[in-house]
Amino acid sequence: MINEIKDLEISELKDTKFIHPFKLSYKQNGRNKTWEAIRSHNSVAVLLYHTEKNAFLLVKQFRAPVFLNDSSKTFTYELCAGLVDKNKSLEEIVKEEIDEECGFKVSLSDIVKVTSFYTSVGISGACQYLFFAKIDDSMKIHDGGGINDEEIEVMYLPIEKSDEFIFDESKAKTPGLMFGFYWFLKNKDKLGIK
Repeated sequence: MINEIKDLEISELKDTKFIHPFKLSYKQNGRNKTWEAIRSHNSVAVLLYHTEKNAFLLVKQFRAPVFLNDSSKTFTYELCAGLVDKNKSLEEIVKEEIDEECGFKVSLSDIVKVTSFYTSVGISGACQYLFFAKIDDSMKIHDGGGINDEEIEVMYLPIEKSDEFIFDESKAKTPGLMFGFYWFLKNKDKLGIK
């Protein structure tokens, strides 16, 4: 559990691993313009619905940029997600992330693509691919929590609380999570969920 953040330091980026800052110069409608941006990886996210609990499985984790903007937000609520940084299909990356972050084994055929959209359009323009999968206790293989130095908590949000959760501004959450809830609630009948 994330309790406190200490020794926060801000320094200039030189050799970067995941993002690459740059300045873009261009001409638009005859006017010279510049824009500061970053190159970053695309990502996948998956809305996990636990059929026995009638709940979404979410992840909570510390996100330094969010904390830097608002120190009252010591963690964010998110969908299980990961970078597209491997030579694998999007579904294979989703399957790995579900295992690593949440501790469930989901077959590739049970991972359904919902849509894609662009995030951080003013700074990186990375694309996120949204998926959906159903899970149940028989698929649980470990407690989750991420790999290496990730510190991820998993939590269940009952479906009946999802609408309230979307509009609770005291909780830092991603637009992908909120859109995923909207998509689910709009498509419950098609998904065979009461």
